[in-house]
Amino acid sequence: MKKLKQFFAHGQNIRLTVQTVFLLSILFTGYRFYGFVQYYATQGATPAFSHPPGVEGFLPISSLMGLRYWLMTGHFNTIHPAGIVLFVTFLFIALFLKKGFCGWICPVGFLSEYLWKTGKKIFGRNFAFPRWLDYPLRSVKYLVMLFFVYAAFSMSAPDLKNFLYGSYNKIADVRMLLFFTEMSRLTFWVLVTLFVLSLFIKNFWCRYLCPYGALLGLVSLLSPFKVTRNPETCSGCADCTAACPASIPVHKLQRVRSDECMSCMACLDACPEKDVLKYAVGKKAKFHLPVWGYAAILAGIFLLFTLTARITGHWHNNIPQTEYRQLIPKTVSHEINL
Repeated sequence: MKKLKQFFAHGQNIRLTVQTVFLLSILFTGYRFYGFVQYYATQGATPAFSHPPGVEGFLPISSLMGLRYWLMTGHFNTIHPAGIVLFVTFLFIALFLKKGFCGWICPVGFLSEYLWKTGKKIFGRNFAFPRWLDYPLRSVKYLVMLFFVYAAFSMSAPDLKNFLYGSYNKIADVRMLLFFTEMSRLTFWVLVTLFVLSLFIKNFWCRYLCPYGALLGLVSLLSPFKVTRNPETCSGCADCTAACPASIPVHKLQRVRSDECMSCMACLDACPEKDVLKYAVGKKAKFHLPVWGYAAILAGIFLLFTLTARITGHWHNNIPQTEYRQLIPKTVSHEINL
């Protein structure tokens, strides 16, 4: 029990536990989804699996369009409803707790973090682009994000309906799976390149290319909670800045407003002074969250949204099995032949 208390006394161990729970859940969802696709692709020759709704969380573009259609018409998309629920959940987390999805839930963020940490162990350091190159590269993810947002918000309600209820979107999650299981040579080398770059540069994908993170980062600017520094008791050692995976100069700021902040709390753990850094509301930091409190609220928001969706019937899709029997074998056969 004493060792357990010591383990959770360190904020990064709390975050690692939350990340691991979400990762295991995602891997289990992926296992079920692979079994689901195989069952229909082989026309029942493999064990039957039901469609796991959680896989729709990997369809942000479809979810964005579904959310837009819901706001325009009041009709909730029944093709990928869980995708919309998870999309709204992560937006709400960003609005209230900054980019908590990126720092605590996202499996790509989890992988990216351990890649640059591995690279640091191998090469003794991580590398960074000079400022004149860093800023233009960081704009790439915002340009990609704006493209998708513009596409979704420029479509009329009938066009959105045709897309959302069309055959392509109905098996968008299947196509996503095949993108990896039947990847092209180009896809393979692009992934290898991202893998290698992530060893050298902290969170390369997240910092420069992820449009989802860009959207959540903009929303997170409105969050009342921010890492807050007490300049009167700060020694200026800069340990917090050195620990920040987003390279934010925490030791120079009173409030970390950056859209790159993932609320990972690494800076709080690195600070050698007591109560200099807090995750708080307002400059005076009268109301602040300890790391365990942040983790509890994050998990609470996630459970509240997803359980509500289950209870109200907005979690499972209504795609008939007859359509899956028709669409999945055709799609799988097409991708293999390519």
